[in-house]
Amino acid sequence: MRIFILFFLALLAFGNEKIELVKGQALLLELDKKDLLEVKSKGKKLVFFTDPKNKDKVIALFALPYKNPPKTSQITAIYKNKNQNFIIYALEGNYTSEKLQVEPKKLFPPKSVQDRIERELKEANAVYSSITKELLVNENFKIPLDSFITSAFGKARVFNEQVASYHSGTDFRAPTGTIIKAANSGIVRIAKDRYYAGNSVVIDHGYGIYSQYYHLSEIKVKVGQRVKRGDIVGLSGATGRVSGPHLHFGIFAGGKQVDPLDFVAKFNQFFQ
Repeated sequence: MRIFILFFLALLAFGNEKIELVKGQALLLELDKKDLLEVKSKGKKLVFFTDPKNKDKVIALFALPYKNPPKTSQITAIYKNKNQNFIIYALEGNYTSEKLQVEPKKLFPPKSVQDRIERELKEANAVYSSITKELLVNENFKIPLDSFITSAFGKARVFNEQVASYHSGTDFRAPTGTIIKAANSGIVRIAKDRYYAGNSVVIDHGYGIYSQYYHLSEIKVKVGQRVKRGDIVGLSGATGRVSGPHLHFGIFAGGKQVDPLDFVAKFNQFFQ
């Protein structure tokens, strides 16, 4: 009887792991593949894919929103004969703030472009909500530029002393015309000029992972085109809502906009 109780308590301890995660970051959770049925959080299924280096494991993808994340979240891995629970505790992180000056029309768009902005938002949401159930990469991610970071992810932003938001990607210093390369292989889902993001490219890497390249002066790819890591997707510029030429690099994963450098570092661990 005592052995059974100790075994039961051990199962409880194993099944309720606590994890701390900074808001705006992704969690790549490695789980045993055998007998795994599904992974859920708040009643919704999380995507998971086979670990590229260990076929006996899977990687489940979860992300916390930057704005108003829940203090705690639960992930449940459901197996044939057991459940494994993970409690996620949200941390604020060490995000800073900055002030920017942009064209007034980019801050408060005229009515004549409201339909365009709404249409572009719907197009992007449709892309991000459509999950390619195949991992389209077979190597680690490579950051598109190795240059000075002018604005980090998560910075609180005040535009023209009026409107506050947060930075949803990482900005790299890049004079207009700098070659921008794909961070990894995938399929181009967006390649067009957009009001806020300017000339934009979004690449689908499978299982809800997307990389974003904004404010380009030129776009070198087309929607539906398959690209490999290192292929040229465009040239840097200053299109859209910007204060100067640069590359905005972003990652959308787990249904959220996440810190791209943090995501790349975590994802690349599975290719070492």
